[in-house]
Amino acid sequence: MTTLRKTFYNSFFSHIYIEKEALNYPITKTILAHYPNAAIVMIDHYKDVFNRRQQNYREQKNTPSLILAVNPTTGIYEGSAACQNFGNDNFYYTSGVMNCIYDCEYCYLQGMYPSANMVVFVNLADSFHEILKLLKKQKVYLCISYDTDLLALESWLGYVKCWNEFAVSNKELTIECRTKSASVNQLKTLIPSNNFILAWTLSPPAVQKTYEHNTPSFSNRLTAIEKAIELGFTIRLCFDPLLRVPDWKKEYEEMFTAIFQRIPAKHILDVSLGCFRVPADFMKVMRKQNKESLVLNFPYTSEKGILSYRSEESEEILSYCLFLLTKWIKEDNIYVWKE
Repeated sequence: MTTLRKTFYNSFFSHIYIEKEALNYPITKTILAHYPNAAIVMIDHYKDVFNRRQQNYREQKNTPSLILAVNPTTGIYEGSAACQNFGNDNFYYTSGVMNCIYDCEYCYLQGMYPSANMVVFVNLADSFHEILKLLKKQKVYLCISYDTDLLALESWLGYVKCWNEFAVSNKELTIECRTKSASVNQLKTLIPSNNFILAWTLSPPAVQKTYEHNTPSFSNRLTAIEKAIELGFTIRLCFDPLLRVPDWKKEYEEMFTAIFQRIPAKHILDVSLGCFRVPADFMKVMRKQNKESLVLNFPYTSEKGILSYRSEESEEILSYCLFLLTKWIKEDNIYVWKE
């Protein structure tokens, strides 16, 4: 590694590691202009930093570094069976960014990645080329924000705008951008389109305050949804993961009521429901990193390598939340994830 520039700590990323191959990409220059005070470190490969042994995930999460890299693949992958496809065939996802600026206690990323540092793959155009190849053969349903929260990064990254413009130009492509962001200003830079879905993940205020660290409040997310509707966007609501917290029936009933007091149901495309679930091997890492977490150390049961609530517990919370939601949303428009 060679340090090119060393300056004072900046507002978020104190250090930016850059693969030599990634240095001259336009997005690299844009990001560096946004973080002029970051110390720049040149590296040969992002894994030299991201995959180092004996990293402290929790400590890194407090002051993460940014790594700019070139993805050796196109970054387009077939959708996982653990994720909902909302009735769409040809389900894919893309991972242009690894890791998230938020710190949700239940998030599987902390079990999947060896580092809390964030990787941005700067060769976004390669993903576009791969999608165009797929579109010559079939329609495509693409999720762009599973392994990060792209909208939360939009002020300095701009990838949501790029994907949004790509969707507008390719009507056989449907994109979902899932988020917990409340960044209303970033919505104004996007173009509303029927094939570009903004999907907000919502949790009861008590869950947000207890487990979704550094995320916008429940109320602020509703404000962002209201603005998105006003601007004409297609909106999906995601209640996933559902958690069996104390007084969970009361918490979810009050949350649904609060949502539809502010958000007209007619403006919601559809809704998803899913109980907390995580691969067992991820959970081993997550529990080791956060030994005090109540949500991680719940006595889950294992089924086909996935940890979740006992089947009767899952069925109870899914059935109850489905019942509540049908007061506002047609059941045909509610997608329930079940093993």
